[in-house]
Amino acid sequence: MTCPFQNVTHAKRAYREFKVMKLVNHKNVIGLLNAFTPQQSLEEFKDVYLVMELMDTNLCKIIQTDIDHDRISFLLYQMLCGIKHLHSAGIIHRDLKPSNIVVNSDCSLKILDFGLARTAQPAGSTFNMTPYVVTRYYRAPEVVLEMGYKENVDIWSVGCIMGEIIRGGILFPGTDHIDQWTKITEQLGTPSDAFLSKLQPTIQDYIKQKPRYPGYSFEQLFPDKLFPADSTEHNTLKASEARDLLSKMLVIDPEERISVDQALNHPYIVVWCDPAEVEAPASGSYDHSVDDKEHTVEEWKKLIYDEVLEYGVVPQA
Repeated sequence: MTCPFQNVTHAKRAYREFKVMKLVNHKNVIGLLNAFTPQQSLEEFKDVYLVMELMDTNLCKIIQTDIDHDRISFLLYQMLCGIKHLHSAGIIHRDLKPSNIVVNSDCSLKILDFGLARTAQPAGSTFNMTPYVVTRYYRAPEVVLEMGYKENVDIWSVGCIMGEIIRGGILFPGTDHIDQWTKITEQLGTPSDAFLSKLQPTIQDYIKQKPRYPGYSFEQLFPDKLFPADSTEHNTLKASEARDLLSKMLVIDPEERISVDQALNHPYIVVWCDPAEVEAPASGSYDHSVDDKEHTVEEWKKLIYDEVLEYGVVPQA
């Protein structure tokens, strides 16, 4: 972990990451094998090393290659299995992006980076106002608009990743949160007044002053020519089903967006369904009181040091 104690925010995220990684246990979520520090005492403590499974690459590299429907579908299935497992432990990832999803040459996939993982967040929450809560390009509209969020905030991110694989480029490359909203509405259309009425009054007023966009159909956004050839192994792995799944994940109103369970049962995904993977038992619930605790950097440092010591004697330098 690079400079985990430079300030309270970094130290708290480091501790949260540690606790989440110790808790979860699923083949599609990165595992923590060991932890250590080369320093010999709390007073000297400054470096944290987390030992995880070695993976070949991340999705950033995969997106640059031509991959078929079977691989796209299988990667998405594994993402959704990992997300479902995190949600079962009360963890919403909130920072899903290609660089946080690692893949091996056999197409096995794992989700990592839980420094921003958190529970569901109600509208108007102060934490929700924190700038850059998730990487901008994959940020769901409800986060951009400070509406609060629930589990399917992660589904929007999966939709952005899937669309990026198909299109070969970032779907909504906003330069700031206002531009992010503009990029989303230019393509998907300005949502209804009923949706806008759910926003905080100041944000609602601002949005209503912006141009209204009709948006494009998903056939226009993702024409057949962008997709690989239909699968010869599975008759539901084809452009029309992939586009249908995208149209259900990339929905601005979270109340109308597909859930993780619904996505796992979609024809484009369900061909890989293994109950042992989909319904893997929860690892236990994440203690969200961590998110509400306020400690000094030194106090967070002591908590992390104690976690490291649980893995045994600190190795000699």
